[in-house]
Amino acid sequence: MAAEQSGECLAERVGALLAGKGWTLATAESCTGGLISHLITNIPGSSAYFLGGVVAYANRTKEQVLGVRQELLIAHGAVSREVALAMAQGVRQLLGADVGLAATGIAGPSGGTPQKPVGTVFIAVSGPSGDEVRQMLATFDREGNKRFSAEAALELLAEKLRH
Repeated sequence: MAAEQSGECLAERVGALLAGKGWTLATAESCTGGLISHLITNIPGSSAYFLGGVVAYANRTKEQVLGVRQELLIAHGAVSREVALAMAQGVRQLLGADVGLAATGIAGPSGGTPQKPVGTVFIAVSGPSGDEVRQMLATFDREGNKRFSAEAALELLAEKLRH
């Protein structure tokens, strides 16, 4: 329950920051499976700033819906800095939002490699104050890795919105 409260608190802070700037948000999620959107929409009044999200789990969805170039996916893999940024930019454009927030990673328990172990996640923000991508490593079970990634994405967004 404490983790849920932590995510809710972050989502509430993000909502207040977005509302204060008069900005809208769209999300593009892979490894988090919609958890970022879930946390955001648990906040009453989030419809004032949250336009929607895309759960782009398959590469085909990343390409066809978010406009991630196939060349990026081939060259860097779906779990990469380049693809995370393309997802954030793509959902921002797709939904006409001021800010795009994206997460792509390996939730586990399988799917990792020596270069990208289970728990590797890239989160990206694209907005009026610029773009930023962060790589992180979660060390929990699948559900914990998803929650860690969603909360890390909200924290990065809150940091960007404060500046």
